Order: sequence, then C-alpha cells, then structure tokens
Amino acid sequence: MVSSHSPGSAGRDIPAADLFDQEREDWRRDPRIAFDAWLAKQQFRKSSAEVYQAQWGLFLDWLKVRHANLITVDTRTIADFVAGLAIRKPQRVRYLRLIERVLDHVREIELASTNPARFIAQDGEAAWRNARDNEPTGFLTSHERALLVAHLFSPITALSAAQRWRERRDRALIAVFLGGGLKTGEARTLTVSCVTAGSPWVVIESPNPLMARRTRLSPFAVAALDAWLAERRLSELAGHLVFPASPSGRPMHKATMLRSVDALIEAAGFAESRESRASPQTLRNTFAADLFETGLAPELVGQWLGFMQPVSANRLHRAWKTWSEQQKIPIGDAPNSDQPPGRTTPDGGRSNE
Repeated sequence: MVSSHSPGSAGRDIPAADLFDQEREDWRRDPRIAFDAWLAKQQFRKSSAEVYQAQWGLFLDWLKVRHANLITVDTRTIADFVAGLAIRKPQRVRYLRLIERVLDHVREIELASTNPARFIAQDGEAAWRNARDNEPTGFLTSHERALLVAHLFSPITALSAAQRWRERRDRALIAVFLGGGLKTGEARTLTVSCVTAGSPWVVIESPNPLMARRTRLSPFAVAALDAWLAERRLSELAGHLVFPASPSGRPMHKATMLRSVDALIEAAGFAESRESRASPQTLRNTFAADLFETGLAPELVGQWLGFMQPVSANRLHRAWKTWSEQQKIPIGDAPNSDQPPGRTTPDGGRSNE
C-alpha cells in the first residue's frame, strides 16, 4: 500500500512566484521545483501548501519507482496510484484533484487536449472509489442544486466577447445536464434543429431509430438554453452544433465539458464541501431525482433518460430512495423551486390550470 505521507517534502520553502519559468521542460526536468513555483501562484494558506507539497512529493516518488514522468503518465498509472492510497475516499479525491489541477496546467503548456487525471475523477466505476464512504450513485442535494441553478443566472460582467459566449455556452451546457438529463456525448452532437427557443422539448437523435428520443427540460434549463441560443446567433458562430468548441463550429472535446462542469460548480460555491466529485453523470442523476421527487413514474423518467430497459430506471429510482433516506430527505415532500405551481399532466409536463 502507498503511504499517505511523504517524508521531507512538506518542509520545503515555497519560492517566490516569479523565480521559475513554467514551461514544459521545467516540469520535465524538475517537477518538484516547478510545482513549488506553480503553488506559490495559487495563494493557498501555508498549512494547505505544505499538505499539497507532501501529496505531490508522494506522487512524484511513486512515478519515479515506475519509471514514469509527467509527460508520459497515463490514466492507468494515475488510477493505480490513487487506488493504492491507504486512506479514505474523501482524501483520495483530494489527491486526485491536486494531480488533475497540476496536469491541467502542464497539458495547457503542451497544448494537449486531454488530462488523464480528469477522466479518472469522472469515472464512477473506477477502482480508486472502492474505499470507505463510497456512494453507489451520486446526486446533488436540493441545496446544491439550488446554488447551481442560481449561479446559472448570475450576472456576466467584465468578460470579452469571446469569454462571454463561452460562459453562456457552458451555463447552458450544465443546464441541459442538470435540467434535461443529457449525456456528454448527446450534448456534444446536439444540433440546433433539435431544439426550439421557448420549448421544453429536446430531440436526441441517434443512428439507431430505437435509440432516438425526446426529453423535457426543466424551466430553468429552457431559460438558460434560450439565452445561449440568442448569444450564439449574435456571435455568428459557424456550424449546426448547439454547443460548438470554437467560432468555426467544431465539436467540444469531452475534457472541455468536464472542465466546464468543474468550473461552474466551483463558482457556485459547493465544490469543496462535497466528498464526491460532481460530474455530468451526477447532474444527470439529479435531473432524474428531481422528477422522482415530483412523483413521476420511473418508467417515464427512464424514457426521458434514454434507458432501453425499465429495470435501469427502477434501479436508479431505488438508488435515489436509498440516497434520500441517507440524506434524511422526505421522499415526495421536497419542493420543486424552479417549477411554477400546477398539476402534472399525463405526459409529465405541468399545467397552471
């Protein structure tokens, strides 16, 4: 087993932020010193910085034994490291979060598009999760959901035109995960012909006609998507994708979507308070949970999620009930803050009659 401490690493002094050039070669040649320079720019408390130094030192020692470095490290190597830590799952999450943040920086320097640590963090079935305090299925609490929805409609200020449309895009992207239950692959290929401004219905196309479906957006997701579609038209972005990666219209990379989720959840103010990572799947699960809370049948929820078999929807419903009991949330009594008052119609919509 890997120890959770790295002797001698926590006592190093943190150098001034301007002493080291943060280029790829620096990280390859001496990743400890490059890390210290990066750490100095993060403005952490000294006690936190010392913990991060110890964690990073342990990871580098582990890589050295396996003849790997930051340039060659891959997903399997990082997964093995985190899985081998003899600590609780929340501490494993913190290790992984640190590695991910550093590799984001290193890979940005390299102009690479992927970060192996990020995909491990978002893999709900990864071996490193097999520790105490593990949860089989993750959801946002009603408070976390409310914070995230509120942030989606917070003012957007002091941004350039390019930053503004990307912020609008990312907010709408998170809205269709949380308020529509889309998967990352579905959002990545969603075209403007599949959505209509002001309409709650989204068409999910598929090469297999049996896999095509419609899902119903929550009111907040409709509003966020409408705001983005208006911004998209004003920005005159090319192509037919709802969520393009660039003005040329090319599709978003999955890693970019994951970064967007991380950034908005952090901005909403509850990233650090969660023991488990909130991923697009967590938001999709929360979409289902919100529908379960309103009393919709698991079969209908499963249809909107695209489940081929009723057993999948029933399994998710049981997981939600178990989670709700653990959270001491009264099932069926939770208010639906973003829905207007009214009754539920046979197709799962709501009427104000």
